[in-house]
Amino acid sequence: MRIRSFLVLLAGSLVFCSWGAPARAASFFFSTGSPDGLMGMASRPASPGKVEIEAADDFVVTQPTQINQVTFTGLVPEGATIESVHLEIYRVFPKDSQDPPSGHVPMRVNSPSDIAFQERGGADLSFLSALLNPSFTVANSVVNGINASPSQTTGGDGAATGQERFFTVALNNPFVLPADSYFFVPQVELSNGDFLWLSAPKPIGAAGGGTPFSPDRQTWIRNGALAPDWLRVGTDIVGGASPPTFNGAFSLEGTIVPEPSTLLLLGAGLGGIALRRRRA
Repeated sequence: MRIRSFLVLLAGSLVFCSWGAPARAASFFFSTGSPDGLMGMASRPASPGKVEIEAADDFVVTQPTQINQVTFTGLVPEGATIESVHLEIYRVFPKDSQDPPSGHVPMRVNSPSDIAFQERGGADLSFLSALLNPSFTVANSVVNGINASPSQTTGGDGAATGQERFFTVALNNPFVLPADSYFFVPQVELSNGDFLWLSAPKPIGAAGGGTPFSPDRQTWIRNGALAPDWLRVGTDIVGGASPPTFNGAFSLEGTIVPEPSTLLLLGAGLGGIALRRRRA
């Protein structure tokens, strides 16, 4: 009887250890690919004299997933100091949102939600910034022209040049996400000037690699004055007879988190094997 009890306890301990060690689970990786030089989107936290701007691009996790590291690529003006990095995850409208929306933008279908699902900043993360190119130019940008309808189509703010920098962010407090569709928002605070998140090819995989998925929604953007609404960077702001669409250049890395039911079944199976062996 003591041996049987010990084996059942051991099986339960294995379940507990598996629950607390998601790093042993299957790995997760997603990427939109390398920058394509077409668009730079401002994305920054609020700071003295500057209103918050959020640029967002989407991804999907099909199983509960823990995100441990993210990367993204953007332009930083020469001479600017990187003060902080802030990350946000949004679900897709109408989750976490007022529905019906305000009507201040052309549409909210497939947009990020009104409020963030999860956020990380400060001690939650550690980041490094590597210089890829001392002078990189994007064909167009969106910084100031973020307006409510009917003044949303400005064409963009024009070409911009800066240092191309690759940010690697380790999450000391990981994002843990249920299976769902999400938007990723990287924000960078600078000592001067504006951080511009660089676009990546759309569709993903057309050039520069990446992880294709469907549906691949386009990038959205808003500032503090427009919130809680969002505008499509290509369709609403750039506009035109055949509006362009963009992705943001980023990647996510982490692990698949086993479902609690899977762990319980594992424990029950181990316990059953142990008891059968004891009876034999």
